Amino acid sequence: MTRLVFFCGHAGAGKTSLAKRLFAPLARETGEPFCLLDKDTLYGSYSAAAMDALTHDPNDRDSPLFLQHFREPEYRGLIDTARENLELGVSALVVGPLSREVRERKLFDREWLGVGQEVGISVVWVHTSEETAHARIVARAHPIDAYKLAHWDEYRQRRFMPSGAQLDGLLLFDTSAPAAANYDALLEGIVSATAST
Repeated sequence: MTRLVFFCGHAGAGKTSLAKRLFAPLARETGEPFCLLDKDTLYGSYSAAAMDALTHDPNDRDSPLFLQHFREPEYRGLIDTARENLELGVSALVVGPLSREVRERKLFDREWLGVGQEVGISVVWVHTSEETAHARIVARAHPIDAYKLAHWDEYRQRRFMPSGAQLDGLLLFDTSAPAAANYDALLEGIVSATAST
C-alpha cells in the first residue's frame, strides 16, 4: 500500500517543519519510500512570476485576484503530483494550508483526490495561537507574507479551528510547545490511520 499524508493549517502554524521532522521517522516506521511535496516549493517561483506580470507584486499570495485565479490550480497540481508518486509506489507528505478543503472534507474524498482504497489517507491539522503564528511570520521575514501582514485583520478572518464533523478522522497537532511524546503520538496516529483506510 501507499500513504497520502496531508499537513494542513494556517500560515505560521509550522506545517513544513513538522512534515520534515516526521519524514525520516515515517519512512523508518513503515519501511516505505516517501516524497515531500510543499505547495510553496512547487509553485512559489511560478506564482511569483505570474503575479509580477499581472500586478507587479511577485509576493502577493493573499489578494482576491490570487485567491480567485491561482489558488485552485495550485492545489489541483499539488494533488495531481502526489497521485503520480502514489501510482509509482511512493507515499507522499503533502504540505499546504488546504483550509477550505479541510472544511469541506475533500481530503477524505477519494473520488476528489483520484485515489483508490489501496492508498492510506491521513490528514493532520497543524495549529498554534494567532499570536504565535503572527510572531513566527514576522520573524521569518519571507516576502510572500508581506500582503498577509499588511492586511492582517482581513487575513485573520479566514483563520479557523476545525470543529464538529470537520474533526472526524482529523489528527490535531499543536506546535506551540510540543514535547517528544507529542511527536511520537502523532507518528503513531499517522501510521495507524493510513494502515486502516
